[in-house]
This record gives sequence, C-alpha cells and structure tokens, in this order.
Amino acid sequence: MERLACLVIGYIFGLFQTSYIIGRLHGIDIRDYGSGNAGTTNMMRTLGKGWGVVTFLGDGLKPVFAVLVSWLIFGKTYADIWSLLCVYTGLGAVLGHSYPFYLGFRGGKGIATTGGTTLALHPALCLLAIIGFCAGFFSTGYVSVGSLIVAGGFFVESIIFGQLGLLGMTQRYLSELYIVVAVIAALDFYRHRGNIERLRKGEERRSGFMNKSGHE
Repeated sequence: MERLACLVIGYIFGLFQTSYIIGRLHGIDIRDYGSGNAGTTNMMRTLGKGWGVVTFLGDGLKPVFAVLVSWLIFGKTYADIWSLLCVYTGLGAVLGHSYPFYLGFRGGKGIATTGGTTLALHPALCLLAIIGFCAGFFSTGYVSVGSLIVAGGFFVESIIFGQLGLLGMTQRYLSELYIVVAVIAALDFYRHRGNIERLRKGEERRSGFMNKSGHE
C-alpha cells in the first residue's frame, strides 16, 4: 500500500507542467510549437533560454518535493525501505510529467524529472547525472544524447550504489529498487524513441548552444 501511495503522490506532483503553464501565461500551448514537447529544450527554442531554465528547475524540483511529502508520511515508519519508496515516488513523478491526464496524456519526456529523482535518492547520483549529461551534450551537441546518458546512467549507477551499501537497504529490496529504476529509464528511452531514430539517421537537430562544428 505504501508503494502505491508514493506512486500516486509522485504522479500528483508530476502533473505540474512547468512549460505548459509558462506557455499559457504567454498565450500559447507550448505543445503546438517547435518539437511539440512540453519540456526544457522546446521551451528554450520557443520562448528563450531564461524560461527554459525556469522550466528545467520546475520539472527537476517537483520529484524532490514529492519525495519530501512521501518522507513526511512514510519516512520514519518505513525507514528500512526508504530508498525504495523514494524511487516509487520518482516513478510517479515521471509518469505524471510524461502522461498528464488533464492534457490528454501529452507531457514532457521526463529527463529533468528523472534528474530530480536522482537528487532525492542520493546527491552523488545527481552529480553523476550532471556530469553524464554534460559529457554527452558537449561532445556531440545533442541534448538527446546527454538525456539518454542520464537515463541509462541512473540505472547503472543505482546498481553500483546499491551493491556498495550506499542506499541503505538489504538485497531483497534492492532488487525491487533496481526494477523500478529500470522502468524509469525505459520510460525515458521510450519517450526519446523519435530522437533515437533521428540520431540513427543523422537527422537529429543540434542545440542552439552549439554550431555545426559542435563547438560553442
């Protein structure tokens, strides 16, 4: 029951669609512009870098706040499986962000929200996510490459941290945690399936921060 409750808490917080709200304040539906995605990159391309940063912060912080609520309700009672409940909350936030029911289940791709989940689970995981994104982005010029590294890295790094005893749970619950993180990563990859196909064909659009040579 506590797992389902954390999933629901995360979903509710995930419904806060930062880019959609900002777009509406500017008289537009962000999903009708650019790539059609309700996320940071499309916001930067449509309304500018400043609003893109606000979108990133909003989408990244909502799982953190969701986890805080989950902690206040379940943290002390279920301290032995808290990391597991944290990732359930994060999964809910990613689902709410990517599939908001009130927007016809058309949301963002979930990378900023996944990043916020890494921060809530363990600050070092968030640092690794930032490093991974920057390495992928600045070496290729593609936001999608950095984003996919964040998703895949979260899964691999969670296993490493878990096996090193840094997540504070027994193997029985760690196995379940790995499965939940794998679902988050799979969702992120699924939401980027169009980007993956364009990367394969060499048709993916580079970020406006980079010129064609891949340099700033």
